[in-house]
Amino acid sequence: MLGDRLAERTLELIDIPSESRDEVRLAAHIASLTDADDLGDTCLIMRRRAPVLLAGHLDTVPAQDNIPGRRDDERVYGLGASDMKGALAVMIELARAGAPFDCLFFGREELASQHSALTPLLERERLDYELVVMMEPTSNELHAGCVGNMNATWTFTGRSAHSARPWDGDNAIHAAARGIAALADFEREEHVFDGLTFYEVASVTEIQGGIAQNVIPDRVVCGVNYRFAPGRSPDDAQQRLRELCRGGDLEIDSLAPSGPVATESPLARALIAAGELKVAPKQAWTPVAEFGLAGLDAVNFGPGEPAQAHRRDESIEIAALERSYRVLETFAA
Repeated sequence: MLGDRLAERTLELIDIPSESRDEVRLAAHIASLTDADDLGDTCLIMRRRAPVLLAGHLDTVPAQDNIPGRRDDERVYGLGASDMKGALAVMIELARAGAPFDCLFFGREELASQHSALTPLLERERLDYELVVMMEPTSNELHAGCVGNMNATWTFTGRSAHSARPWDGDNAIHAAARGIAALADFEREEHVFDGLTFYEVASVTEIQGGIAQNVIPDRVVCGVNYRFAPGRSPDDAQQRLRELCRGGDLEIDSLAPSGPVATESPLARALIAAGELKVAPKQAWTPVAEFGLAGLDAVNFGPGEPAQAHRRDESIEIAALERSYRVLETFAA
């Protein structure tokens, strides 16, 4: 039965470790199952000269005692089950059944975007497709676009002194507290594209500071993460984050652009119709942004559950694997 075949393939892929930068063994295994060509740097492509490209990343986050995997009658459990070895299993089984899709497999997606294997691939290979289906976890909904992702270091400096005479110093922690409190007052900001609401949010995610209990600190360093909506350029996003982070010195560490909303693509509409799919905004970063920069329409659709990604007890429903396969099978027809 299809569900059992997909479940067993998912389990097989889970049991081949493929943490970011260690995807070679999994890439070789997929190449042995399909007629995919090796494009180098852990990238494989299976060409059918189709107008639609299915895309999936090979890598996972580090293991949390969740390899090897296991299954029961309803779910497959293990590292990457939802993000995104279940989707890879669907791609492989569609390919082996002769479905008219090109399929792209690539590595290092779980790292910061500047380390991804996809962007350099898109720079050295001309890919020409009417639609890219990035099979990220969406619970078999179509998730359009994606928010951009920016990381920054926010540093506050002061002057150290004896804590018995704080007026002789300048407390960097107190300065940071004022800046952080102002940022905390920033509520999520709505941006609507094609009827879909994306939220811009900024958060302090790390903080380091202090010398000793009897010393006024002269330095505090904060990590800041900013998610920005489609339509905001990278330069505009940097300027907006600087407006939100008052005081201190802000240094941008990494920036992954937002992904355009491609729901007006005729093939995206056909995919939605094929599965009567719910359409939602992608409130996270995905490689649709990289495909968008390369001039390709791209959407997110996959069997994995977003809430299952990166969990110690990560799993995927076997019924969801079968549903994803059937939707794509109908779309191809």
